[in-house]
Amino acid sequence: MIDIPISSPARLDGRIALVTGAAGGIGKATALAMAEAGAKVIATDIVDQADFDNPSIVYRRYDVTSSSDTKAVIADVIEHYGQIDALVLCAGTITHKPLTESTDEEWRSILDVNLMGVVNPVRELYPMMVEQGGGKIVALGSIAAKIGGVASGPAYVAAKSAVHGLMKWVAKAGASKGVYASVIAPGPVETPMWNKVTQRAAPSANGNVPLGRYGQPEDIAQAILFLCSPASNWITGTVLDVNGGMLMD
Repeated sequence: MIDIPISSPARLDGRIALVTGAAGGIGKATALAMAEAGAKVIATDIVDQADFDNPSIVYRRYDVTSSSDTKAVIADVIEHYGQIDALVLCAGTITHKPLTESTDEEWRSILDVNLMGVVNPVRELYPMMVEQGGGKIVALGSIAAKIGGVASGPAYVAAKSAVHGLMKWVAKAGASKGVYASVIAPGPVETPMWNKVTQRAAPSANGNVPLGRYGQPEDIAQAILFLCSPASNWITGTVLDVNGGMLMD
């Protein structure tokens, strides 16, 4: 059993963080927030290039659905930086088709990115975190997994529900080894992905969100930073709702 340190300020000085889905939206805001908190950030996404204009952020192309790509990217990070202290899983895609209109291809695509895109890096990095004496893992879940969807279809809800369960398993298995695992469950956040389905949501943010607006990527990024930092040293296995009050659980 590893001695768990008492919580301390939300700084990441000297720590190495790997962020998936970091080319835009929540992932990009998270990479920037972690760099500003002192971390060296390896930001990854499926696109060839992404601009961060921050010397503490290095970009790598990474397909989270590929187990071989996962092994190569993580091995490269370990070779260059020695270890990975925080893993943030923001890669995602969405569909709004109802169950009866969904296809096998759509289900495979949604599950590959949203579920296997978490399974692959966690499966590869978890034993390394155990060996190094600990680490923090935060995955993006969704309010959709808790209430059956907002504007998304059933494949997205199912994938995010599985992410919630997987991270609780990791949290329980890793607790005695210093490996933390938690989930952020955002409500509607104004990102390119949300814009794909926003027309299916109710038209008034004020009517659905008690705090009166949709979320911004920075709202989620700061919550992720908290869970990756020493400020959350007595928190693991949680699903943290960041939704403007849409779900008061």
